Amino acid sequence: MRDPAGIPGGVSALGGRGDRTPEQGPVLAEPLPLVVVLDNLRSAFNVGSIFRTSEAARVGDLLLCGITPYPPHPQLDRTGLGTVDRVRWRHIVSTLEAVRELREAGVPVWAVEVAEGARSLREVVFPQPVAVIFGHETAGIGPEVMGEVNGVVEIPLYGRKNSLNVASAYAVVIFEILRQWGY
Repeated sequence: MRDPAGIPGGVSALGGRGDRTPEQGPVLAEPLPLVVVLDNLRSAFNVGSIFRTSEAARVGDLLLCGITPYPPHPQLDRTGLGTVDRVRWRHIVSTLEAVRELREAGVPVWAVEVAEGARSLREVVFPQPVAVIFGHETAGIGPEVMGEVNGVVEIPLYGRKNSLNVASAYAVVIFEILRQWGY
């Protein structure tokens, strides 16, 4: 079975088949040149869900900044379903430090935020490599961090709510980046 992008293994968004065996391994042998920065997320359940999505998408690195929960943590394990050991991650106290480190390494950094001047996710062409930042569930990304990014992207929404749960928004953005990159 192949998914619409032609990658063997098909799409299993509904689950039921179980994980691939260690012998089968992941569809993509190497993680993608995609770095994710989590800026002071408070919910370990959201972070666990992000670990699970990151493993499924073969995200290269997760930078867990500030108060963002990090392993070992029982709630991460509960929602991550065994993925916290399969995604490269590190905890960095300062999100600003993480962003500056990425920019010094030549990695463009995009904020995912509802903000003045944000571009629609449909309009942005993401380069390789790229880093994307997701912020605190209610406070968003800190202003000092927003001042250091290359651009701001938002997900078009059409109801009265102008934002999604961070783990849901994460999946939308990450898989749009993968779609653009041909995966």
